Amino acid sequence: MTHALKQLMLWLGIEKNRTSHSEKVISAFGAMVGILVTILMTKWLSQHIAISAGSELLIIASFGATAVLVFAVPHGALSQPWQVIGGHLISAAVGVTCQYLLGTTPLAAAIAVGLAVGLMYYTRCIHPPGGATALNAVMGVAGITQLGYSYLLFPVLINVIAILLVAIVFNALFHWRRYPVHLSRLVTEPVQLEVPSEDVSLTTEDFNAAIR
Repeated sequence: MTHALKQLMLWLGIEKNRTSHSEKVISAFGAMVGILVTILMTKWLSQHIAISAGSELLIIASFGATAVLVFAVPHGALSQPWQVIGGHLISAAVGVTCQYLLGTTPLAAAIAVGLAVGLMYYTRCIHPPGGATALNAVMGVAGITQLGYSYLLFPVLINVIAILLVAIVFNALFHWRRYPVHLSRLVTEPVQLEVPSEDVSLTTEDFNAAIR
């Protein structure tokens, strides 16, 4: 690889990918299953529960990005349950509010995304797909903008529940992919340190050696 090509890759942010082929396949398959179950679950609920306008909408496009995070990076800080739940629901609420107050305008869309990012920061649930959820509430098709705050419950909340359930069950099939990441910390055996039973005294020579 030439020096110029290496510099170009660094500039573009292309890093060496050390992920195994099996891990890549597992992530791709998990994302596929997650989206499929989310759509089917939402469709089933829309047929068995009285839902107002927009029931034909089965999944928000931003959940495609959520699937990437919870299945390809299940231990990532942006992939954890609170990030998914808070990120989507808070952003959806912001988007609906901006659309209600300012209409379907570029300004409303910009304010919705900006406020969503800010609120996700303060509520500790930064989830990049949340920005798209807020934007969708303002600039989405007429069926979405007509939903009002019910957009938070259907389809957003249903989508959140479905994809989190699949992420928990699917990642549990592989011992190195516990989800949420807290589960992987629980199964990790703590390192036992041997502490000398007798008192340890430090001399001036010890301090001088440490400083050097």
